[in-house]
Amino acid sequence: MTHSEFNTPALNKAMLEAVEFVHSEGWDAAPTLFALVPTLLISDQLADPDDAAPLTLVVQELPEHILPGSDELGDYLSRLAWPAEIEGVVLAQEIMFRESSLADAPARPARLFSGVLRPEGVELTLLQLRPTPEEIEESGPFAEDKIDLRGGPEVAPGVLQALRYGLEQDPELLD
Repeated sequence: MTHSEFNTPALNKAMLEAVEFVHSEGWDAAPTLFALVPTLLISDQLADPDDAAPLTLVVQELPEHILPGSDELGDYLSRLAWPAEIEGVVLAQEIMFRESSLADAPARPARLFSGVLRPEGVELTLLQLRPTPEEIEESGPFAEDKIDLRGGPEVAPGVLQALRYGLEQDPELLD
């Protein structure tokens, strides 16, 4: 596959898989970084490669001391250089989010999912708000199982830029 075959629908599918993976781990988690590998490169290792998405998530180990939204996370991302086989990257992290349309609204916990692909301009940011105790009480015991995602343009541009930077670097020049 060529870079052009990894497009917005491929990133959307990978992002939803990342959301499901991180959601299954529960809240109060460390950041999770995924490399997006063309499924054809690893199809011999998959149970049913015909059913597979064009990109497969591969979880990357992050140092344990790195906190979501921290300077250390930004510094770590700025030092990465992904080999050409990696078509994209997704970062999931918990943040505090404040509704910009509600000036007096308190910040509340949320998950920020940011993903980029090598072709310029293919990127996506999703936000998952953590249910409040009141929402859990109103909706019943399975309220935390519901995944409600928001997205939009110009969300977390610095995170997207940091992820893209790692895809633009030549790993051989950093050795």
